[in-house]
Amino acid sequence: MEPQTASLLIITGTMGAGKSAVLGEASDLLTQRHIPHAAIDLDALGLAHLPSGEPTDSVMYSNLQFVCANYAALGVHRFLVARAMENRAALEFCRQAVAATSVQVCRLTASLATVQQRVRTREPGLLQQQFVDRVAGLNAILDRAHLVDFTVANENRSLSEVATEMLLKAGWLAV
Repeated sequence: MEPQTASLLIITGTMGAGKSAVLGEASDLLTQRHIPHAAIDLDALGLAHLPSGEPTDSVMYSNLQFVCANYAALGVHRFLVARAMENRAALEFCRQAVAATSVQVCRLTASLATVQQRVRTREPGLLQQQFVDRVAGLNAILDRAHLVDFTVANENRSLSEVATEMLLKAGWLAV
């Protein structure tokens, strides 16, 4: 029997594009159809402040590798990951951590005003303005990265419509 190959679908976009929300809805849609998968918000695996003050990226990808290995040992071979992919190195770290042979990147899009308002609403704390200011800059970084296989508009539509379109485009759902 051949070993199962891992498929990775990365949901990218600027802050406020809806990566985490679409990740959750896509997971619900796959679960409803009894399609084994793991849905991972990559930022959550690196949410820390290390004593050394170093960036948490390397530990985040190491955590991803361990989490995916645990899921794979249980028979999971489809991985949904939410993360703003700013460069090819980050994409390669994800691919290696998941041991994926198939990788697709979906970019969620919405107007600048919409994503800024979403960030204002969800980030009421100390760093709110810093996060709102980062939206346009991160959008430009993602434009320059050219890592996207397809885009899905996430504005003025239901979460289910957005997640379904993404899963159809990725070939994870059939019409």
